[in-house]
Amino acid sequence: MTQRVQIGDLAIDQILFDFMEKEALPIAGLNSTSYWTEFERIVKAFTGKNKQLLQKRQDFQSALTKWHTNNVFELEKYKEFLYEIGYLLPEVADFSIETAPVDAEISTIAGPQLVVPVRNARYSLNAANARWGSLYDALYGFNVISEQDGATKTAQYNPVRGQKVIAFAKQFLDENFALKVGSHADAVKYHFENKQLVVVLEDGQITTLADDSQCVGFNGESSALTELVFKRHQLHVIIQFDVNHFIGQTDKAHIKDMILESAVTTIQDLEDSVAAVDAEEKVEGYRNWLGLMQGTLKDRFEKNGQVLERTLNADRSYQTINGETVNLHGRSVMLLRNVGHLMTNPAILVHGEEIFEGILDILITPMLSKVDILGQNTLRNSRTGSMYIVKPKMHGPDEVKFAVELFEQAEQLIGLPPKSLKIGIMDEERRTSVNLKACIAQAKDRVIFINTGFMDRTGDEIHTFMVAGPMVRKADIKQQKWFAAYENRNVAIGLACGLQGKAQIGKGMWPKPDQLFEMYESKIEHPQAGASCAWVPSPSGAVIHAIHYHQSSVSERQDELAKQEMLSLDDLLTPPLVEQVNWTAEQINQELENNCQGILGYVVRWVDLGMGCSKVPDIHNVGLMEDRATLRISSQHIANWLHHGIVTAEQVRETLKRMAQIVDQQNAHDPKYKAMSENLANNIAFQAASDLIFKGEVQPSGYTEPLLHAARLKLKGYVAS
Repeated sequence: MTQRVQIGDLAIDQILFDFMEKEALPIAGLNSTSYWTEFERIVKAFTGKNKQLLQKRQDFQSALTKWHTNNVFELEKYKEFLYEIGYLLPEVADFSIETAPVDAEISTIAGPQLVVPVRNARYSLNAANARWGSLYDALYGFNVISEQDGATKTAQYNPVRGQKVIAFAKQFLDENFALKVGSHADAVKYHFENKQLVVVLEDGQITTLADDSQCVGFNGESSALTELVFKRHQLHVIIQFDVNHFIGQTDKAHIKDMILESAVTTIQDLEDSVAAVDAEEKVEGYRNWLGLMQGTLKDRFEKNGQVLERTLNADRSYQTINGETVNLHGRSVMLLRNVGHLMTNPAILVHGEEIFEGILDILITPMLSKVDILGQNTLRNSRTGSMYIVKPKMHGPDEVKFAVELFEQAEQLIGLPPKSLKIGIMDEERRTSVNLKACIAQAKDRVIFINTGFMDRTGDEIHTFMVAGPMVRKADIKQQKWFAAYENRNVAIGLACGLQGKAQIGKGMWPKPDQLFEMYESKIEHPQAGASCAWVPSPSGAVIHAIHYHQSSVSERQDELAKQEMLSLDDLLTPPLVEQVNWTAEQINQELENNCQGILGYVVRWVDLGMGCSKVPDIHNVGLMEDRATLRISSQHIANWLHHGIVTAEQVRETLKRMAQIVDQQNAHDPKYKAMSENLANNIAFQAASDLIFKGEVQPSGYTEPLLHAARLKLKGYVAS
């Protein structure tokens, strides 16, 4: 039985209450009695509004389902219907956002963005510290550098591979920080003479950078450098020298490493990448965020037989050629993704009813950031007194307005300056995409971020058109009209609303954390599409993706794109339906197996282990970063094919059983893993995975959270009180 503390009409889980009373409230300097009194008032005032917004979602879906049941899709008739029911809204007048103040990492510096589960302290610290990363390590440890010709990755340093890494890194310098004469590969010494960088080449030639302004400073003595600092497109590259280092000893110029400014921003996540179903799990995330904001978060862990301690990195500094000291922020600027408007959580009850989790988050998380907002900490996150809250899964401008109203209430409750809470709008639901300008308008003095989320957006696309017809295969969805329009219009509307130089325009995740060569080859498309940030799955991925922001100037690209005509709303409204079902039985079976295996591989870890984000091997044993968004698209895709008879219920059940055995085999090495196939009928995770498919058509917007939360709570033996 959950122990609760009764304060007014609030029944607060003892775990959450203790955290608030002993840690959060004292640090924020808030009075417990007045805080909980106002907390209760806000919950009661906004719960009804929240329910109305969710009912509006359901009403729209019911109307859409009825229309598609009675009509063959025809674009003009369909669009007329959407305007008639208020799903499509009239265009709002032109405007430019007014958000201020905003840190440069959000407003003007383009670069990679990490997303990490904040429940995991080690991952959170790694991500915060990923502002700076070793190019040599990222290249050596992943497949950007091939293992051919003896360049294999070995436990001990392989000098053949090392030379390939160094050659790649010096080519990077040549391409982005070119010398007037020769190549960095031929440099034997870097030093300063008469306040100018001098580079001595192997053949005795003396040269310098083709663009002197790219060299911004150094550390060490001007004639004996320890670090040399370059800068391009607002991103720094630090060349480190050490003649005594085992790498520096073998390098002509004694370079031991190159440090790239990488994850400029990080989203610490309380949503899709975490499993947090009750007070115990919510408090883990809250406590870690508080530690990040105070600068006190630590994590001790064992690696290779050694006990290590991870803490937040300090700032960096360098000397300019004029003798001035310049400080560089040592950590990624962190945003916090709260949950959306859908879910409730048993952490607090009112008259026996769980309160909405989105309201819970907004009334607690800004309190945990108060020390940073007011500048009362040493290792600052925001130097402008802002907290950046990413708000996911909102449907249309009414829901954005609701979030903004909650932000205002939170500022007053916690004693924060007006407009200190800034909002990131995830463009990942269809009603937001088709009304994006109106959504931004509702938060024009707070918005700092819009982002496309392909997986969630596709899940909503499938659910919206569930009865309209069968969907194309998953691999073909990105080739459909709606997808190109979705990605294009997000950037175009963001630029038209004045986000350039004031807020981030983002792109989605690279899902293959071990396949960084493929990422290196392809992900440059994101800055070239005008995205000032794009998601990466790891610190090493951030380093590799940072190369793209040297290769492409996002600000220049945004200037070009702002003059181009965006793709049409008609394209965005065109569903990804297959024109004619002519797949072979083998193609259908492959699609089904791939989806079922991915669903099971993720769900079993989510339910049994509480892992909201996992590197899950796919059916071909390629590790993919999976979260609830990937689960949503896979489960909705099968549900759609079930509805239209592409597959049968028996076929799905049989495939799930076979895939459960494969997933068990893939996880056999994990001592914490509990096999599903030993007792499928009574396995909670397996039943949850099945329900996601067979009950997928009736899940709100096709979301996976209600069924996942219910399964994990059941596994934990949770009994509401």
